[in-house]
Amino acid sequence: MSEILIVSDNQSRTDTLKIILTFLGESCRSTSYSDCFDSINKSQSISAVLIDGETPEIAEETIEKFPESPFINIGFQLSGDREFKNLIGSLYEPITYPSLTELLRKSDDYYTANRPISSLVSGKTKLFRSLVGNSRGITEVRELIEQVAPVEANVIILGESGTGKEVVARNIHYMSKRQKGPFVPVNCGAIPGDLLESELFGHEKGAFTGAISARKGRFEMAEGGTLFLDEIGDMPLQMQVKLLRVLQERIFERVGGAKTLKCNVRIIAATHRNLEKMIEEGTFREDLFYRLNVFPIETPALRERAQDIPLLLQELASRLEGARQASVKFTQNAMKSLMLHTWPGNVRELSNLVERLSILHPSHVIDLQHLPHKYQYDETGQVQHENAPADEAAERDAINAMFRYAEANPVIEVSSDSHSDAPVTAVETALPSDGVNLKEYLSDLEISLIRQALDAQDWVVARAADQLGMRRTTLVEKMRKYEISRQKETDNG
Repeated sequence: MSEILIVSDNQSRTDTLKIILTFLGESCRSTSYSDCFDSINKSQSISAVLIDGETPEIAEETIEKFPESPFINIGFQLSGDREFKNLIGSLYEPITYPSLTELLRKSDDYYTANRPISSLVSGKTKLFRSLVGNSRGITEVRELIEQVAPVEANVIILGESGTGKEVVARNIHYMSKRQKGPFVPVNCGAIPGDLLESELFGHEKGAFTGAISARKGRFEMAEGGTLFLDEIGDMPLQMQVKLLRVLQERIFERVGGAKTLKCNVRIIAATHRNLEKMIEEGTFREDLFYRLNVFPIETPALRERAQDIPLLLQELASRLEGARQASVKFTQNAMKSLMLHTWPGNVRELSNLVERLSILHPSHVIDLQHLPHKYQYDETGQVQHENAPADEAAERDAINAMFRYAEANPVIEVSSDSHSDAPVTAVETALPSDGVNLKEYLSDLEISLIRQALDAQDWVVARAADQLGMRRTTLVEKMRKYEISRQKETDNG
């Protein structure tokens, strides 16, 4: 599992960065300048190094010594005019979330493209573990990969989001003659159109406002290897023209530069869009399509290969164990129910579900009632009724939270009707003579407690979760379940 390393002798700056990174959900640790060489050498999973530039000479020496690690300079202008391929960018205080997250994304791309191949692949079996299944669709994909990997043809991978198009691209790269070169992914849909040219081709110093130094683009970073253009259908028309020229002539210029550069890069593209329909609508160039569409591979949707789900569950669980996380196992009833789901998010959705269940029920056997409601199907293939028995552990958590809160707050107000604004006193010692619907009672109480905690903490979810004695992820899940959001509360108010 990757982590972010903070290198600084400034404890105040270190603490601030840790708070920001933890809030973003990133795993991080810190080290001093005197120990940073050992820390970087011993770890094979540092996706970014945030280095304090207060001592520029030492910072530059560190950046130069570890070319495979991506660095982000914090706080100071580095000295000298040297260009470091692995210096992703600089941040200056006050640090903003958008600027930090953008540089972390670029660092992750660099880390993925430049880490040693030995850490990614050890033979065909290891590669194909990411394409688990015995269905006809996934078997054909594996066969096509074996056929096209040894040749230099351009490949386009088609399929819905979450079907593993990047996994296919990586398999092609690491089974090709270019396996010792870098694999550089670019998501064309995630980069604004006016920045995409600089991202792909690089820029010279002063080419535009903010270009304080020259920078290599993804084509140069992928030299001798493979460039993976994900979501090619989202590329603006003016960029399609420039990409077509590179594919035809194998040359390009940096933004703001006059020097023509040659490139030796294999192109693999992917999209979930219907490019032929886009050609008819005039939003995708036909000549570019035929340049890319030399060897198409279509990844099947998960609903089309439901019989592979038990094997995928086993593979995903084993990955969690390999990452030293708590894993889970599934009963036959749970697996049958999951095989009936339509999986709009495909394998990515399945992977997220397994990880979520491993957090909620670590090292447990997952049965039908442990699955989120939308994944619970009966024998007729219909989603079970909302009043189906709830997860006992969740009810137990709600009861425990109620009594913990009640000890500190003798009177707790809860809506008698989830759609009503009229509060009623909820904690009573005597059971009403006509009984009570415990499930609805606990749900109403839980909604009230969550709203009170969020209001008390000014809607800072992490602090509200601490007040309620639960994990932040658990509170977020409950807010989704009950459709609680600040905007809705404001609108209702």
